[in-house]
Amino acid sequence: MLSLALRGMRTRWVTFVGSFLALALGVGIVATTGMALAATLDAPRHGPERFAAAPVVVRGEDRLRVRTPIGVRTRELTSPRPVPAGLATALARLGRTAEDRTFPVSVAGSRLDGDGGGTVGHPWPVAAATPYRLASGRAPAAAGEVVVTAGNGSEVRTGDRIRVVTPAGTAVRTVVGTVRPAGFETALFFTAAEAARISPVIDAVVVHADAAAVRAVVDREERMAVLTGDDRRRADPDPDRDAEALTSVNALLGTAAGITAFVAVFVVASTFSFAVAQRRREFGLLRTAGATPGQVRRMVYAEAVVIGVLASAAGCRLGVLGAPRLASWMVGEQIAPRWFAIGGQSWPLHTAFWTGLAVALAGAVAASRRAGRVGPAEALRESAVDSGSMPLSRVLLGAAALLTGAVLLGTALVQDPGSVLKRKTYIIQPMLLIVGFALFAPVLVRPVTRLLTWLPARLPGATGVLARENASAGLRRTAAIAAPVIVTVALAASLLGTTATLEEARATEVRTQVTSDFVITADREGAALPPRFVERVRRIPGAVVSASRSTSVTVLEEGTALVGSEARAVDPADAAAVSALPVVAGSLAGLDDGSLVVNEEWMTTTVGEHVGVWLADGRKVTLRVAAVLSTGTGDNGVYVTPRNAGGAAVDRIDVKVVGDTGRPAVAARLEAAGRATGAKVATRAEWLAQSHRRTGGNTRLGMLMILLIALVYTGIALANTQVMATSDRVRDLAVLRLAGATKAQALRLVGVEALVVVAVGAVLGGAVAALNLLGVRSALRLLGVHSAVVTPWDAIGTVLAVSALLAVVFAVLPASLALRTRPVELAGTRE
Repeated sequence: MLSLALRGMRTRWVTFVGSFLALALGVGIVATTGMALAATLDAPRHGPERFAAAPVVVRGEDRLRVRTPIGVRTRELTSPRPVPAGLATALARLGRTAEDRTFPVSVAGSRLDGDGGGTVGHPWPVAAATPYRLASGRAPAAAGEVVVTAGNGSEVRTGDRIRVVTPAGTAVRTVVGTVRPAGFETALFFTAAEAARISPVIDAVVVHADAAAVRAVVDREERMAVLTGDDRRRADPDPDRDAEALTSVNALLGTAAGITAFVAVFVVASTFSFAVAQRRREFGLLRTAGATPGQVRRMVYAEAVVIGVLASAAGCRLGVLGAPRLASWMVGEQIAPRWFAIGGQSWPLHTAFWTGLAVALAGAVAASRRAGRVGPAEALRESAVDSGSMPLSRVLLGAAALLTGAVLLGTALVQDPGSVLKRKTYIIQPMLLIVGFALFAPVLVRPVTRLLTWLPARLPGATGVLARENASAGLRRTAAIAAPVIVTVALAASLLGTTATLEEARATEVRTQVTSDFVITADREGAALPPRFVERVRRIPGAVVSASRSTSVTVLEEGTALVGSEARAVDPADAAAVSALPVVAGSLAGLDDGSLVVNEEWMTTTVGEHVGVWLADGRKVTLRVAAVLSTGTGDNGVYVTPRNAGGAAVDRIDVKVVGDTGRPAVAARLEAAGRATGAKVATRAEWLAQSHRRTGGNTRLGMLMILLIALVYTGIALANTQVMATSDRVRDLAVLRLAGATKAQALRLVGVEALVVVAVGAVLGGAVAALNLLGVRSALRLLGVHSAVVTPWDAIGTVLAVSALLAVVFAVLPASLALRTRPVELAGTRE
């Protein structure tokens, strides 16, 4: 059987080349995304950076630890407690200490920006415990003197006079020294007294004393930590930045790997199944010559193994070449951190290889079993017209896929509409529908084809009629060519449409909830606003000011899981004047220091009920539920008062103009205060536009990356399948020529048929996307969000244009080459 299989492959090399290329590309994509995904599983391990030369560091505990029946649960605290002044004094009695303070600064007209991460201020005495060393000049000795970081393109030198903006105000200072960059931040150093004036809060204390003695003193204080050895990295700026940077990359690549694997399996199985189905008469001849059904099946399996092994090996090689290029592109587009690179893991290659081999075998199973069951005489008499009937197993599988998708969607809409908006749901849902529609393709293709060709078939000439009849007669061919279009159109419309719809829904929520005239934030995302700016804004006449803080609260759900929620600390009266929150129970006016506002996703949604929570600094308090907000798209968080903010500083101010004071006057005062302190003043419309763009950029870019991979693969698979299908119709084209058609007319018919098949795939793929987007729209309506469904017509148009171009070119080109031979000779050729 193996020798017979090899001879058959040599004879029908066009068919097998198409299957080989489709499978190799599929394995290559799986290997590429798999290797990139494997590189995200381990972030680089760093030792202590900022306090590498400090023997002991004392700072607020940055982790919440709660003992539960199944073990200790931990969660990061967003606002660790500052070091109390009394504790700093007690530590100074043990030995030499240096108090560290960290606060944002900016230098007008310079590039001291830490590669976009911003500049921070520190007291100079703490530099001895860090990697910073003087490169030129001397240490600061007076309030107006500073030491700056030299590098990052900065042109600031010793002796320069620079304008420095700090939380305490703006002043011109003299550069008396420079230090080399440390890599993890860009620092600007002040004297200890000046740093204490700018930022009175002590963030950490470096202690030169025995660690046991330090712990004995610190143990008297709550929520304080003593850091030594590798634990000192917990005091570094954003110590988990590498792992956090990989979280989004991991999610993106995981999604890409899953989707591209699905596309590969779907299209390769369809292509290989079509390649086997093309050989029905060949199987009939083998049966006539005495081959048993088992021998026919074994021959097909042998061919699948040969192609699978060779194509999977080639695909793994493509993955080895493509993975570094994918990583480089992601770094260039700032999707991944700068240090991201492909490692030496081999398991993705093994996974891709065996997946490819399994797909090749799976693609041959159904068709080979069907061919083996056909009797010899019946096989020889088999018509070239496909009946469109489906075996019971295919009907059951298709019904199961569609029913599973419908049940999952219906259950989610009834029990938890918010789950429909989660990434896993809106990715898995269209996959189930695609599989279901593909399995029912023999039933769906013919009516869709006749519907789409109803008008062309009635136009003058025979092209429309012939295109309709040929596409309807060759259902396997039509379904195989339409399969790549179905999957790409469905994924493009579903994924991009869902993400765009969710972005629009979130923007609609924000537009509805924010009613202020101005929104002020710090010049860097996540930074605090200077206290002087807050004071100046509060004194502006004719303005209602709501100063809020970003914080968090944590609850213990079901006694085993610590669940954190983003929260904002607001004054209830001020917040009510500048916002319209979607309250479904209770009232925002009931919020006080002993209560909180929750959303419907919380385990406790009964107004008046008490719940134990941990605040952002680790304190545990019991608060009463004052009001409940609707869930919405999931961005409606928790609200507390400033007393329960865990020490968080003001990071946003909403201003509403009231009374006789004009808006321009208030805007002028806000701009003046912002220039003096470095705050960023924006109108409501400007802030909404910036916020909407910031939340949607990376998600959309990631989805476009996924769809680009799918489109490239689908395009090549479409070209392969079209070449296979056209080469199998050479005799049909010759008969058409002998009936009187010119070469141009025959090629025009081939091109029109290709367009018809692409249109069939677009309709079926569009139906999948429409059902998926309908589920998203229903979920949003149930969650109380009334926004329009956004259809990505540009992406759909691009997919259809590329698909149509490839289908026409790779149908007309082989037909044109074949028609160079005389029609009589072509009509007499044997298959």
